[in-house]
Amino acid sequence: MVYDSLTAALNSSDSAARESALGELSRLISTGKLTRGPNNEVNNHVHTIYSFSPYSPSGAAFASWKAGLKAAGIIDHDTIAGAGEFIRACAACNIASTSGFETRVNFFNTPFRTSRLNNPDSKGIAYITIQGIPARHFSTVTEFLKPVQQEREKRSKKEVEALNAVLAGIPGSTIGKIDFANDVYAFSQADRGGTITERHILAALARKIMKAYGTGSGVVDFLEHNLHVSLQEKTRMYLLNVNNTHYLYDLLGILKRGILPSFFIQPKETECLPVETVVRFALSIDAIPSYSYLGDVKTNKTGDKIPQTFEDSYLDKLFPILKGIGFRAVTFMPPRNTVKQLQRVMDLCRKFDFMQISGVDINSSRQSFNCPEIETPLFSHLNTSTWALIAHEKLTNYDEHLSLFGNAKILKGLSLDERIQLFGRLGKMLDSTAPYVNSSVKEELYE
Repeated sequence: MVYDSLTAALNSSDSAARESALGELSRLISTGKLTRGPNNEVNNHVHTIYSFSPYSPSGAAFASWKAGLKAAGIIDHDTIAGAGEFIRACAACNIASTSGFETRVNFFNTPFRTSRLNNPDSKGIAYITIQGIPARHFSTVTEFLKPVQQEREKRSKKEVEALNAVLAGIPGSTIGKIDFANDVYAFSQADRGGTITERHILAALARKIMKAYGTGSGVVDFLEHNLHVSLQEKTRMYLLNVNNTHYLYDLLGILKRGILPSFFIQPKETECLPVETVVRFALSIDAIPSYSYLGDVKTNKTGDKIPQTFEDSYLDKLFPILKGIGFRAVTFMPPRNTVKQLQRVMDLCRKFDFMQISGVDINSSRQSFNCPEIETPLFSHLNTSTWALIAHEKLTNYDEHLSLFGNAKILKGLSLDERIQLFGRLGKMLDSTAPYVNSSVKEELYE
């Protein structure tokens, strides 16, 4: 009951209520009245309601704590607005935090202008993450992303119009039109600096379907006979279960694969900025620009991708281009790919001196925050990289010269791997309940 009531309060739509719940959460954890079974896992890629997720920043931190994680990272699409709350929430849970954002960029000035990179919806456009952003630069990030958010909102309105045209042509449908203001915008955090994504539109459609047909066989019949969506047996059983607590997200996932292409509008360059521009901006704020490896999808391991080819056929040519642009890291998700795929990526990272950052993309209530793969010998170095990322973020927030990639005296002559080992040790020395640079870390850096 305590977990349930805290979870509800920490995911409240009222930010003041969430802040109040954080105080209670901190007290319960610090006094040992709330306990967990900790592990050595970390997750650097957690979405929140500021882009799309069932979790507020506070709720995401608590879910990370409940999963036993020692560190968690907020990554929202085209916004940093939830990061301040997330940092406070992780401190309340006594777990380390890191902050960044995910955005799409165009590779139109590279040899991959017409290639399918890591984006299922667009060629020449890729997802990248900007990791380890010092808190003193959050306002700068907000201003940088504001035009991107505005362009994305304009396109989202047009996509809702396109979807309504599709829905109007469905015989026997009783779900009606989707209203952008009331059905999409109102369920986002756009008025608080968040962003609107296609998932918001799909969630609006899912709610309309559930209102018209309830849950269970009525929804399945509508999907199969009216929308002509093919259902896998597992997802069909999910939707037939009227007690399914993940119903909205399961339905959304099906709609993403089945109906999104019918109303998706390709973004313009004003929304997906040149990759060179975004990388240059990331470096200017002491953040770490990271390419997000997806890799060819042969089987639907995570349930959100159809079989499709991405970067694997030209990965050897892509990495030197990424290096030339100024990327400092590559991110990947161990549960998503095969060992053979990730071994190749890790070998290329070592060849081109890229930091390796891992995380499991969380944007659905059905997903687990855990990534047990990170505790295996093959991927254990990703744990150290996370603590190095945390140290980089906190240290550069304290002193801009203390970047993982900087020229501080203590770093002179060290290879990237040696720097990661050093920063990894420093990251673990930081006090997670007060995520700033403490005296012992300062003494080690300036001795």
